[in-house]
Amino acid sequence: MVLVVDVGNTNITFGVYDGKKLVTTFRLMSKTPRTSDEYGVLITELLSKNGIAVPKIDGTIVASVVPNVMHSLIGGIKRYVNEKLLLVGVGVKTGIKIVTENPKEIGPDRIVDAVAAYELYGGPVLVLDFGTATTYDLVDENGCFCAGITAPGIRISAKALWEDTAKLPEIEIKKPASILAQETISSMQAGLVYGQIGQTEYIIQRVKDETGYQNLKVVATGGLGRIIAEETDMIQEYNSFLTLEGLRIIYEKNNR
Repeated sequence: MVLVVDVGNTNITFGVYDGKKLVTTFRLMSKTPRTSDEYGVLITELLSKNGIAVPKIDGTIVASVVPNVMHSLIGGIKRYVNEKLLLVGVGVKTGIKIVTENPKEIGPDRIVDAVAAYELYGGPVLVLDFGTATTYDLVDENGCFCAGITAPGIRISAKALWEDTAKLPEIEIKKPASILAQETISSMQAGLVYGQIGQTEYIIQRVKDETGYQNLKVVATGGLGRIIAEETDMIQEYNSFLTLEGLRIIYEKNNR
């Protein structure tokens, strides 16, 4: 079995694969300071709670966009789970070629998503990740990572509304019954959700126009991605485990 770990700005998402089958997932908050021992104990306890015996883990792969948790996290995994650990970064086989102006600037999470989208759905493909930021990454038919677009995520936009305006409340992010809102909460929900749908459709169309890829596949992932994917025909696939799939694929490529 393989432990895959996606370290994001909000959560650390763990998955366990038995071959190509995702057996279980669980999460920890990434902003909570922890020692390596705390990580090790929490991870082993969560594995056990999910029916996974630690000795069954043959190796681990980690992709991270949060450098300050890595020393403790990696130490905890190596000490309590398994010494064999692969960190997504320079020198790791991915199966795609990054042809942007500065390949080192591309975050590991975006590379992992691009690998999964290309391997699972083929190219050209545009992969959308609705996380803390909303990202749009283009992989062509030859497996080249060509371009990326970065926008504020829905939660960032929502947080700006209720933190930077005196009278707007903190709200649940969901699609209201109508865009024609008649009170404060639904008016904020309408602006956030329908605004994100509009942005998404415009960016997808613009990418198609500038590349000429009118047959472009569009794949979405991320916590709030399902809300957006269900409201537009321009997204063909929603895969909540796309990042974990990408980690599995990269691990397999480097352990053949």
